[in-house]
Amino acid sequence: MTRKFANFLGIISILVFGLVVSAIRLVSEAFGAEIGAAFLYTMSSLFLLSFVKFPKIKDISKIYLLMACFLFVSYEICFSLAIGFSHNHRQTMEIGAINYLWPCLTVLFSIFINGEKSRWFIIPAFVCTFWGIFWVVGGKGISGITGLVENVSSNPISYILMLTGAFLWALYCNVTRRYGNGQNLISFFFIMTAIVLWIKVFQNHTVLEVKNLINLSSITTLCFSSVIMAGGYALWNIAVLRGNIVLLATLSNFIPILSALLSLVLLSASLNYGFWVGVVLVTLGSLLGFFAVKRS
Repeated sequence: MTRKFANFLGIISILVFGLVVSAIRLVSEAFGAEIGAAFLYTMSSLFLLSFVKFPKIKDISKIYLLMACFLFVSYEICFSLAIGFSHNHRQTMEIGAINYLWPCLTVLFSIFINGEKSRWFIIPAFVCTFWGIFWVVGGKGISGITGLVENVSSNPISYILMLTGAFLWALYCNVTRRYGNGQNLISFFFIMTAIVLWIKVFQNHTVLEVKNLINLSSITTLCFSSVIMAGGYALWNIAVLRGNIVLLATLSNFIPILSALLSLVLLSASLNYGFWVGVVLVTLGSLLGFFAVKRS
């Protein structure tokens, strides 16, 4: 495989990642938040096992395995349930945008965990990113604090889950970089996420409830969403191993805008200009944060 083709696959994976928020929302509407997430990660695990080689667990540091597995599974559960519990499509897109705090948080944690050096504009990057979230949720930046409080108080569990998830994913990225030794554990982590979600499902639901949700329409939605979820991770894995990682990492900072545009089409949400200002600011902050890190 040539480097150019690997870069092409990376770009496709970025486009696919832009669909993930909408995909999770559609599955949640078909099955409910908890059951939908369990089905989604189960089916995605099966797809991943078809494309990504299952890791040799015995060869992996047990400390790293436990840390990374906990962070990954916790993030995916926070991410999927935050979207699933959102009250409407507009709120889904707001919550999805909060997820993209993780690039700047990753840079912040890399300074303390991996000893990265940063340039002076790391501070404007953080200000820009968090100001963008104020715009997305509040509608008017800092001056929209009242709107922000109203929105968050209407569904605190979803906003708290996604904010927690952004911190967890930033930690996962840094832990993996420092201790992962290039190991690809994505299929194992997806399986563990599915297992944890099914445990949660059967704590709150019966088998009959789950069976009653299965029909042609819900299965079609599940398959479509699972291909998106698994396909994004599988293609990205190939791209980062064989392509230009700096190019792909730079382009990935535009996922918040891409996700919002694709969600607008799939979810038909009504959005005001404040949301778009916020998404652009989050993207700009992510880009500044990415280039603020000094790389050898």
